[in-house]
Amino acid sequence: MDPEQMLSRAPHSPMAGTGWLYGWRLTFGGDDIGWEGALATVVEDPSSRVFVVLYDVTHEDESSMDRWEGAEMGIHRKLRVRVDINGSEPALAWLYVLDAYEGGLPSARYLGVMADAAEKAGAPAEYVRWIRTREARNVGPGTSFG
Repeated sequence: MDPEQMLSRAPHSPMAGTGWLYGWRLTFGGDDIGWEGALATVVEDPSSRVFVVLYDVTHEDESSMDRWEGAEMGIHRKLRVRVDINGSEPALAWLYVLDAYEGGLPSARYLGVMADAAEKAGAPAEYVRWIRTREARNVGPGTSFG
């Protein structure tokens, strides 16, 4: 969601809007493959929704994103989903879903980055607060992040 991060990973792909992914929930998994804890992903859940940011991704940037997300190594799978764009017709989009078991705790730093990005994108304050107050793994001083 973070515009600066997307600019570095997909420099030719402008932000196209925000919306909600209904029938899915934000969760974490892949504790064994994350550098500092579990990684964000979504799973189907009919009673939930996830705030999303849409980008108009070029073919060149899609290949770059695939590499960043480890799609070629099987870390993430790419799915097509319908996103509700603030009351308009749903848009067809793709997203990456972690190919790992759900569970594990993300780091507090990771949750902070996610919450900051959601806030920058215009997510409702209650949603941002929900991300910020999730249970997290505290990573101690001196920990290297790569």
